[in-house]
Amino acid sequence: MRPLCLVMLCLVLSLPLRAEELVTLPTRDGVTQSYLLTAPAGGAPRAIAVLFAGGGGNIRLRREDGAARVSSSNFLVRSRHEFARWGTVAAVVDAPSDRQSGMNDDFRASANHLADVRLIIADLERRFPKTPVFLVGTSRGTVSAAHVGREMGSGVAGVVLTAAVYLASGPRPRQLPLGLSRFDFASIKAPVLLVHHRKDGCGVTPYDSARRLADRYPLISVSGGSPPGSRPCDALSEHGFLGRESATVEEIVNWMLRKPHRSEID
Repeated sequence: MRPLCLVMLCLVLSLPLRAEELVTLPTRDGVTQSYLLTAPAGGAPRAIAVLFAGGGGNIRLRREDGAARVSSSNFLVRSRHEFARWGTVAAVVDAPSDRQSGMNDDFRASANHLADVRLIIADLERRFPKTPVFLVGTSRGTVSAAHVGREMGSGVAGVVLTAAVYLASGPRPRQLPLGLSRFDFASIKAPVLLVHHRKDGCGVTPYDSARRLADRYPLISVSGGSPPGSRPCDALSEHGFLGRESATVEEIVNWMLRKPHRSEID
C-alpha cells in the first residue's frame, strides 16, 4: 500500500461518525454476533443495507474510549457513511465470535451464518419498522449476500453483489473456496443487482463474468477512479472501487429505492 493512501485511510477510519453504534447480539450457544450500525443523521431511513465485507469478514469491531472502532479498508466498510448520506441505514457485519480468524466460504454458505444474519435483520427491523432490508456484499462478502439472500426469500427486498467472486480459487476447487462459481443465481427470489468495475484486476472477480449475467440482471459498470494503492484483489484498487465509492453507492441506493439509476459510472 502506498504511504499516502495508508495515511489517508487511517485518518478516515479514525474520524468520528454521527449515529454510529456497535451492536452485539447473543446468537448460537456461547456465540455473539456484532455489527456496526451507521444511521442517517435525522429523518426516517428509506432502506436498510446489511453490508458484508470481503476477505474473512473480520473487521475488528470494538469499543475504544467509549466509541465504536473498526479496522478495515474494505469498500463497504469505508463507504458506510455514503449509504447513510443517501438516507440508508448501513449495518456492517463482523465475523461472529467463534470465527474471529475469518469466515471461509463454507461458513458463509452455512446454516450457522444464516442464523447469525437473521438475528441482525430482526434487530434492524425492530429498530426501523417497515423499512426494506437489502443484502450487499463485496468480493468474498458476495458469498454471504447470495447464500443468505437465497434462504431469506421474500424476507429481504433485494441482493446487491459488488465485485463478486464468480470463479473458484486455486487449481483444486473441491478443496479450496468456491466463491459463487457453482451458485444458481436464479435461486435468489428477491431482485438482484450486479456492480462491477470494468478494470477489476482480481483473477477470481473478472468483469466479463458479471457482463455475461447482464442479460438476466441489471449491471452497474464502473470505470476510472484513483490510482491503486494495493494489490489487485485488495480493497484499495479497482476491485474496491477506489475513488468511485460515492458515485457507486449513490447508484446502488437509487436502485434500492426504485429510482432511475445509471448503468455506467465513468
